[in-house]
Amino acid sequence: MQISVETMTGLERRLTISVPSETFEGQITERLGKAANQVRLPGFRPGKVPMKEVRRRYGQAVRAEVAGELMQSSFVEAVQEEDLSPAGAPNLEVVKMAPGVDFEFTATFEVFPKVEVTDLAKVEVKKPEAEITTADIDDMVDRLRDQRKTWESVERGARDDDQVTLDFTGYLDGETFAGGSGEDMKFIIGAGQMIEDFDEGVRGQTAGSEYEFDAVFPEDYRAEELQGKTTTFKIKVKSVEEAKLPELNEEFFTAFGIEEGGLEAFRDDVRQNMQREMDAAVRSQVKSQVMDRLGELHDTQLPSALVHREIHVLKDQMLQQMRSFGSAENEPSLPDEFFKEQAEKRVMVGLIVNQIVATAELSADADNVRERIEALAEPYAEPQQVINYYYGNAEQLQQIEVAVLEDKVVDHVVEHAVVEVVPSNYSDIIAGTAISRPESAAADGEEQSSEPATDTDTASPGTVPEKTAS
Repeated sequence: MQISVETMTGLERRLTISVPSETFEGQITERLGKAANQVRLPGFRPGKVPMKEVRRRYGQAVRAEVAGELMQSSFVEAVQEEDLSPAGAPNLEVVKMAPGVDFEFTATFEVFPKVEVTDLAKVEVKKPEAEITTADIDDMVDRLRDQRKTWESVERGARDDDQVTLDFTGYLDGETFAGGSGEDMKFIIGAGQMIEDFDEGVRGQTAGSEYEFDAVFPEDYRAEELQGKTTTFKIKVKSVEEAKLPELNEEFFTAFGIEEGGLEAFRDDVRQNMQREMDAAVRSQVKSQVMDRLGELHDTQLPSALVHREIHVLKDQMLQQMRSFGSAENEPSLPDEFFKEQAEKRVMVGLIVNQIVATAELSADADNVRERIEALAEPYAEPQQVINYYYGNAEQLQQIEVAVLEDKVVDHVVEHAVVEVVPSNYSDIIAGTAISRPESAAADGEEQSSEPATDTDTASPGTVPEKTAS
């Protein structure tokens, strides 16, 4: 086999590969010989069809078939011999394949660029840091109680934080309007579920009240036809209920998997879960910065094949999200250009990460993977079921291995990077605002209300046992 390499534009290469005619024709003859023993033709006994007749009937098809297979195998052998790293599938074109001449074809493809990793001391990262305080735990316990609150009817007038059930009909200029009526509607006064004037119109009313009031819609209301308009609502209050928070007792603790130790054990379990969430949030935020900085500090020519593939990955992800919110019918045509910048960034970072893995000889060994899976399983009531789930699912296990390897890359970069520790608090770290707002505010310990975050570094466990706590 003879090989010549031609450098085209940028990362594109063209191989011209020539295979001796004897090799090519020999494979064709061998393939036709096998066919001769299998084909059945009128007038010939099975296995006795003359080779000349077999070649006449099937020669061209077999020649094309052998050529396709030979191009694939010869291409793999050629890139190994020339020490090339294709970044995508080649475009194969036959040049010569007539009988009696050497079989020749070209393979055009892009190669991976040579990535020179910059001095990692140029990477600057902010790392938020905080201690979980007693007040943080108190807030979380209150949130958990609120999630399990019940409602009890009261005879008094409705007030803020009460849940009201009512029938209503709204009128604009004496006529009902779209979305302006409902039956057995429940809402919580003062929770922002209704416009302010509606909340005000219901405050103080008791179950059984039937009355009407005027309400002015806000100027920025989502329905343009109602913006700034004065409407009249006829109301029938069916029930007024106040929230009852569960007691911090054995029944409540058992619901979170705490069988012994009472309040102290429950609060300790809550603290451990909060610590895991905060550690995961810090890891995710540091990782995001590292990946962003690596992308910013490198300028490498990218294989268009990889960018194109990543564009389609991003496009498919967006379409799947759109389908989850509605019908798959009438899907919009999403232009590739819309995803190009993000795709290029992901390809760039991927090339850099791969180079760091190679040069630093990093790997996700079995112990690291096991440790990560056990950490993910720990908050669940039946952790062994979660562990078995991951090890029984090849795709999920591979995602864990990738996540572990990425974490090793981040740790390697951070070891050499300039890391600024930013004092913060639990709420801001979970909300992701600890390193995006003025440091003076973080140092002063300002609090912001937020929901707990989850570890987004790895795949969701899917159908696994429920967690024992928040």
